[in-house]
Order: sequence, then C-alpha cells, then structure tokens
Amino acid sequence: MRGLHFWPLLTLASVISRIDLRGSAYQDLRDVLPRAEFDVEAALERVRPICEDVRHRGVAALIEITERFDGVRLTTTRVPQAQIDEALATLDPKVRAALEESIRRARLVHREQRRTDHTTQVVPGGTVSERWVPVDRVGLYVPGGLAVYPSSVVMNVVPAQEAGVPGIAVTSPPQKEFGGSVHPTILAACALLGVTEVYAAGGAQAIAMFAYGTEECRPVNLVTGPGNIYVAAAKRLLKGRIGIDAEAGPTEIAVLADDSASARDVAADLISQAEHDPMAASVLVTASVELAEAVEVELKEQVARTRHRERVTTALGGRQSGIVLVDDVEQGLDVVNAYGAEHLEIQTRDARAVAARVRNAGAIFIGPFAPVSLGDYAAGSNHVLPTGGCACHSSGLSVQSFLRGIHVVDYSREALADVAAHVVNLADAEDLPGHGDAIRARFDWTVPGSAAAEGNL
Repeated sequence: MRGLHFWPLLTLASVISRIDLRGSAYQDLRDVLPRAEFDVEAALERVRPICEDVRHRGVAALIEITERFDGVRLTTTRVPQAQIDEALATLDPKVRAALEESIRRARLVHREQRRTDHTTQVVPGGTVSERWVPVDRVGLYVPGGLAVYPSSVVMNVVPAQEAGVPGIAVTSPPQKEFGGSVHPTILAACALLGVTEVYAAGGAQAIAMFAYGTEECRPVNLVTGPGNIYVAAAKRLLKGRIGIDAEAGPTEIAVLADDSASARDVAADLISQAEHDPMAASVLVTASVELAEAVEVELKEQVARTRHRERVTTALGGRQSGIVLVDDVEQGLDVVNAYGAEHLEIQTRDARAVAARVRNAGAIFIGPFAPVSLGDYAAGSNHVLPTGGCACHSSGLSVQSFLRGIHVVDYSREALADVAAHVVNLADAEDLPGHGDAIRARFDWTVPGSAAAEGNL
C-alpha cells in the first residue's frame, strides 16, 4: 500500500491541491478527504450573550446589535408592506420571469412530497392512524452576506407552503446600500410567494428573535435556512426551544468524473461553488490523471476571467478543496460516499447507473447537462441541503421538514383485553408496576393470562 500524497497548495502548476489515494486503503476516508474547518462549538460563546440580549430586551437589542455588526440604524425590524410591494413593482422583468419559473418548478416537485394520513387495523377493534400535521409557525432565514439569495426564499417558502404551514415569517440581514432594509430582490421574491411578514435581521440575533419573540415578531416553532457560522451556532444553542433544519456549514460540491468528462465543464462547476464563499469546498474525484491536469489548466484560465476571482482563488486553494486521484470509479464511489457532499455531480460513462450506487449526498446531479447551478435555481429540487458530511444521516429541506407525524391510537375494550396480558407482563419485566396497574384497573385488577392472574404476584 502506498502512502497518501498531498501536492502543495497554489503551485505554479495549479490553483488547487491534489490528494492521491491510488493504491491506498483507509479505515475511515473522512480523515483524509478535504473539508473546511467549521467550529460551531467555538462560536457558541460568542452568540450566547447576543441571544440572551435579544431574549431580554427584544427589539431594542436587535437595533443595537444590528448597528454594531451591520452598520445600519433601524427604527423597526419589520419591513413595511409598502416596501415589499414596491420591490416587486420595480423588479427587473427578466428576474421576475426567472423567479416565477423557479417557483413553478419547485411547487411541482414539492407538491409530490405531501404525506397522506393512513390508518392501520392492527386487530379487530384496534387501529393506529398516522396524521401528518404542519408546524404552526416557521421562521425562514435567507442569507445576505457576500451574495443575494432570492432563490433561498423560494427554497424555504415553497415546501413550507406545500406542507400547509399557516404562519410563515422570513428574515434576512439589512443592507446598508438599501437604507437598512432587506435587499429588494429578496423582498420581491417574498411578494411573489405571498409572504407579507418579513424582518430586517441577520446573524445569531435573527435566530434569537425567532426563538424568543419580540414586540414585533411572535416566536416560531421551527427555523430553517442556511447562514454563517454564527447562525449555525445560534441554531445549536436554541435547539429545543425551536426546531431547526440543520447547522449549515460552507457550501460544497464534489464531482465524480472519468476521462469522458469535459474538463471545461468540470472546472466551471467547481468555480460555481467556490464563488459563494472563501470557505466553499470544491472537490474533484477522478481516476484520470489526464482529466485532473486538464481541469487544473481550465481552472487557471477560468479563474482569471471570473468576477469574484479573489474569493474563488481562496476557496480553491484552501484545505477544503482538492483533486482526489483514485484507482477507478469503484474507489471513487467509496470516496464520494465517505465524503457525503452537499452537491454531487456524476460525470462518468453510464452516469445514471453510477449515481444509483451513491448512498450519501445532499443532491445528485447526473451527466453533463445537470450542473449544480441548475439545482440552485430551476431544476425543481431544493438547494437547502446537508453540508459537512451530514448527508450520511440527514436530508435536504422538503415538505417533510415542516410536518409532524402523530400516531392516533383507537382501541375498543375487547381489543385491549386481547393484548392486556402482554402489556402487563412487559410492564412487570421493566419494573414499572404502575403501567400494569393502568391496564388492571380496566379489568377489575385481574388480567387473564398475566402473571398476576396466575397467582405469581
């Protein structure tokens, strides 16, 4: 077995590192694969006093914290309806058409995710039904840092609406450029979706606003939507008081490709995620050294032309990004399943069959004409996805995220009598006699077939 080889970062030959796993075997590939450092635990102590301040002082705290971190002085956190209406009226028609199509496609996909109630007859006279009930009120967080994300409004709001959530509130960081209000394109997306409750608040303080409520915002039951490390830390801190979708980390793309893939396309897709954030992760997994070298050349050429060159260069050159060389597609599948990417592209021969063998990914994009950018905006899929390897145990945002399954148990006296002895005997085995007594009380304290009835107690 050969040892693991790392090529140096940002050499003259490349803007991205290589990791050579050919001929290697590791018990846990996660220990050697690229991943961003994202220490939510370390951020907890920074967000705790912020959340406590909002808890005790409400809007006054939000105004002061917003001025400190965002450089804008608010008079209110609630965005007036007139601003929301104006944002839609002045929206670029091309952007409006794109948002409307994104909404239409997202509704088609998410409507199919609706759960139906069902009833199972366990025994004659004994049924268990499962009812699917939406949460009463949700707070949807839309990022607003290095980029503007009206698409995240769509991805959060549509599944909540399709789930039947009656109360929907959206928050997004205030923008100095727009007088301390939410970015107009985000407001316009809210208007298109019929959302009228919008707040100009970002960061940990926005999550605290949703969790504890203020004079202007009633508390919510569930908070969804990605944000920075402080948003993730606030979610962790307040989980329990509120439900959360996930502690979203930096965005990431992995591409599993063979020598049939286009180096130009692969490089463009790696850059597309790298432009989100300097901590964004872009990973290529391939058995083709020729493709790896061609992608490196394409990256140098395309990065030089991209608008956010500095941000992209930092992301591609960071420890979270890299080209991983493997022996074959089989080992490549092991790698991507261990990595559990937020977005995974399969650009190989017989890509559908390869994709069918992927077990861990937030979303899978098959072939050369399903880039991640499509999923970000208009595939109909959701782009709020698990990051940091959490795809091995978590799913992306969906209608189910906003629903709760409630079991409804309906038994007749005869149906209870039929199973009473088993319940009593199991309760006694667990040394919980009160459980058994709750059954005995319904049958004059003696249950046929139980230990008590047989004189053993």
